[in-house]
Amino acid sequence: MHTIREKKKLIARVRRIRGQLDAVERCLVEEKPCSETLQTLAAARGALSGLVAEVIEEHVQLHVLDPAKRPSAAQRDAVAELMDVVRAYVR
Repeated sequence: MHTIREKKKLIARVRRIRGQLDAVERCLVEEKPCSETLQTLAAARGALSGLVAEVIEEHVQLHVLDPAKRPSAAQRDAVAELMDVVRAYVR
């Protein structure tokens, strides 16, 4: 499973996201200005969306495309196009 192969990297990303969410909580507790809170929320959302996109891309590359079957250029192009759509969607 791809999440095992990239386990350390994914866990590090999750920990950074947790830190960003802690920063959101601090903004709320400390009654920081809305603009600062919103910027912190946007950063956390972006980081989580990036993680989602990465896990989806790995899934598609390893389980849908199946590198063992040597995908064609058209299949690789289709996956690239799909991932562009996914990245745009999770923004």
